[in-house]
Amino acid sequence: MPRKKSSSLLTDREMDVMKILWSSNEPLVASEISKRGDSLSNNTVQSVLRKLLDKNYIVVADIVYSGTVLTRSYKPIVLKKDLLLEQFVSQFNKDDDMITIPNLVGTLLKHEKNEKETIEKLEKLLEERKNLLNQEEK
Repeated sequence: MPRKKSSSLLTDREMDVMKILWSSNEPLVASEISKRGDSLSNNTVQSVLRKLLDKNYIVVADIVYSGTVLTRSYKPIVLKKDLLLEQFVSQFNKDDDMITIPNLVGTLLKHEKNEKETIEKLEKLLEERKNLLNQEEK
């Protein structure tokens, strides 16, 4: 789903709430989130949910009854892997000792179990990216 870009990293509390939402198969209300989170008060969860809504990481999934009260339930609209990559790239770009992408990839490859297979996949990705860039130049 398209969403606006957020230049800020998530706080620890925001990440805690996102992890709880990702781990659930169904949308959750704030009180359920605070029960599942270590040291997450209902007030903290409400505040964090507002911030995550503003950043377009979550949406209101439905209005449901919580006991006898109507309340909003929330679900994530960004995948965990996408958010983690976004945070990594954001941190990576802020570093004053700019690490080059080739150096980063080389270091990561050293830790791969099947380095040859990974290199083949990377070559395919790079070729696809080159083709895309060539098409954009035309």
